[in-house]
Amino acid sequence: MKHFELSGKVRQVGNKATIKAIRRQGLVPCNLYGQGLENVLFTVSDKDLQGITNTPSSYIIDIKLDNGQTYTAVVHELQFHPVKDNCLHVDFLAVSEDKPIAIKVPVVVSGHPVGVQKGGKFVLVSRFIKICALMKDLPDTLDIDVTPLDIEKRIVAGDIKLEGVSVVSPKDTIICTVKATRNMTAQAADESAEGAE
Repeated sequence: MKHFELSGKVRQVGNKATIKAIRRQGLVPCNLYGQGLENVLFTVSDKDLQGITNTPSSYIIDIKLDNGQTYTAVVHELQFHPVKDNCLHVDFLAVSEDKPIAIKVPVVVSGHPVGVQKGGKFVLVSRFIKICALMKDLPDTLDIDVTPLDIEKRIVAGDIKLEGVSVVSPKDTIICTVKATRNMTAQAADESAEGAE
């Protein structure tokens, strides 16, 4: 999986006024925990953070703080403003190379489903699937060939088989499906009516 470098400044625990002042400076308060660490509080620039938030990709984050400390982490939770949609807070989870990491990975589909060639409509239901693997085994994307997908058939999270990777999302999570269109339903009804005559 690709790495993304993020520079941050250590901060102290603050009250609401302090946090608001941080945000007015174009900074986003962050929290890092896990791997036996005491909570590490820091800020990153909103602009730098957009490299993570404004992309469908998932990354391993290399955090470099102004006190010389460096950490490897994944995004655990992002909080966004309900109206302005800017990021208000980030929780990072510290990770290491020797322990499995659970992370959401984007789904990338390829191929032309059989069902679409018959007139059905392809629907991508889940754009991300949560998986767990060692850092070295984490894929950048989950590549799925949808060519065999027929009408009213679906691919679910439990269908994903990757060496060294286990799927964390519920096995029955629908990733994609091909649905019959109204035209097809009407056509089938016409044909059965003609057959009845």
